[in-house]
Amino acid sequence: MTHLKEGDKAPIFKGTDQEGKQVSLKDLKGKKVILYFYPKDMTPGCTAQACNLRDNYQALLKKGFAVVGVSTDSEERHQKFTEKYDLPFPLLADEDRTIHTLYGVWGEKKFMGRIFDGTHRTTFLINENGVIDKIIVKPDTKNHTEEILEIWK
Repeated sequence: MTHLKEGDKAPIFKGTDQEGKQVSLKDLKGKKVILYFYPKDMTPGCTAQACNLRDNYQALLKKGFAVVGVSTDSEERHQKFTEKYDLPFPLLADEDRTIHTLYGVWGEKKFMGRIFDGTHRTTFLINENGVIDKIIVKPDTKNHTEEILEIWK
């Protein structure tokens, strides 16, 4: 999966969110960043993960965390997802998989006997200095915030 390791400097990413705004890791300097990659808007696991982060968003903000989601969906699809579930954080449209490639989360997957290329659900916890503190591979979608808070106490 990802070529990155805990302790590595996080690759600088830049992308456009559901509102057409540019979001960059450089813009988030000085904050702890929860950068989570997920396969597809409106699917059960991705919705559970986004809603868990939404439901705990104020607690995350109070601890100085920034939340950024990334998938290969379009800005328009992200906008619908955000509106339907009232998501308060940016979702970056990475249709050309540039950010996915930087973080090494695009690749071969197997689902129900079928092999295909797709997003490996992964969360990177990036500290205030831009260093990856933790990589959560296959996060618990329904309890993702709890996983994060257990790591970043």
